[in-house]
Amino acid sequence: MEVVSKAVDLARAMRQKNQVELNSGTGAMGEAQSVAARETEASAAEASLERPAVAGPSMEAIVERENLKKALAQVKRNKGAAGIDGMSVDELAAYLKKHWPMIRAQLLEGTYKPQPVRRVEIPKVSGGTRPLGIPTVLDRFIQQAVMQVLQADWDGTFSEMSFGFRPGRSAHQAVEQAQAYIATGHGFVVDIDLEKFFDRVNHDVLMGLIAKRVGDKRILKLIRAFLSAGVMEGGLVSPMEEGTPQGGPLSPLLSNLMLDVLDKELEKRGHRFVRYADDCNIYVRSQRAGERVMAGIEKLLAKRLKLKMNKAKSAVAKPSVRKFLGFSFTGGKESPRRRIAPQAVARFKTKVRELTRRTRGRSLTQIIKELSTYLIGWRGYFGFCQTPSVLRALDEWIRRRLRAIAWKQWKRGRARFAELRRRGVGRDLAAQTAGSPHGPWRLANSPALNIALPTRSLGSLGLAPVAVPRSA
Repeated sequence: MEVVSKAVDLARAMRQKNQVELNSGTGAMGEAQSVAARETEASAAEASLERPAVAGPSMEAIVERENLKKALAQVKRNKGAAGIDGMSVDELAAYLKKHWPMIRAQLLEGTYKPQPVRRVEIPKVSGGTRPLGIPTVLDRFIQQAVMQVLQADWDGTFSEMSFGFRPGRSAHQAVEQAQAYIATGHGFVVDIDLEKFFDRVNHDVLMGLIAKRVGDKRILKLIRAFLSAGVMEGGLVSPMEEGTPQGGPLSPLLSNLMLDVLDKELEKRGHRFVRYADDCNIYVRSQRAGERVMAGIEKLLAKRLKLKMNKAKSAVAKPSVRKFLGFSFTGGKESPRRRIAPQAVARFKTKVRELTRRTRGRSLTQIIKELSTYLIGWRGYFGFCQTPSVLRALDEWIRRRLRAIAWKQWKRGRARFAELRRRGVGRDLAAQTAGSPHGPWRLANSPALNIALPTRSLGSLGLAPVAVPRSA
């Protein structure tokens, strides 16, 4: 019996040793690389003053069949451009069918190496451009699979006041929460803008935070590899020593993990705040209190997270003069109402002008079809405002632009007279309007054009309103 007992103990010890080696990736890396990997993650944990996790998600959960099916479906839904290898989303399934056994083995052994991201510049709504890193389709698929497992494990620990990129949460909920704070007398906002947040994330701090929640060294090594995979621009690959490239499925979750440190500190201090990704607002009762809070948060960000506040864009002010997720709030003694921020209205008009340029050489029906696609999406977000008169005014402005386009397309006096008469305008009014020396924009607001192209007529051509229809 003693011999049997020793044999069982020996077998158990060997299984534990093998599991440790598997988790450390030693099976394919060799002892020297294994030690280096352990030292890297240990230093990352030390950098954030966090103790490593002893459990948490595993690589086996990431490569589990149902998780992979869900990840593949999501990557297909997201579509998106190809990475540096040129592979499209449509080609991914066939590629996985052929190569997945090898990729799976690399993930389980801790030897998978992501490819560099492709750098592109996308326009910012506030002007200028923002760098975007596009991973290969394969790396997006693996990131998605990792994100799903980590998010399921982490999301329940995040702050209730964090609304960005989380299941069941939305920008509208964040705006509503901000409105509730203002309604209770917190009439000043500390509007925090993080300077180039996604480009400045410190890898060691981030990896330390991850190491507290993930004990599987293979996952830690994979995430570190994604962070430092490099960027290809102009045919050259540059290393990445900081930042988490925007463009991959994993980036939003990692940003939430990083800024959860800020959330927990704000909760600890009893602040009323709302955060959506890197957009954070804190609501206080006075200007002086706001300035004191801002100074404290600036020190916290620099010390704990090695992040820098953009002083030029951050401010303490009345919510009515600041914007939050495209909205601002009415001022005065009455209860605050959600309104569309002036910058968002200006961007909307710029886009509509672009879609309704009179020189684009298309029919009115074609213009309306393309325009309505944009209007429906815009209304889905900004229809959440509580200032319907603004939306009705925008509808009137759009209809006027479309009438001006029609007037321009009718070209000359006789054709214009005939169109007006055909559409029910009286002879005298039609003749007077057709012979007018005024330009299309002015005449678009004339009685004749309103009769010829009423709201109902433009609606029958497919024009979508931005104002929510009034209930009967």
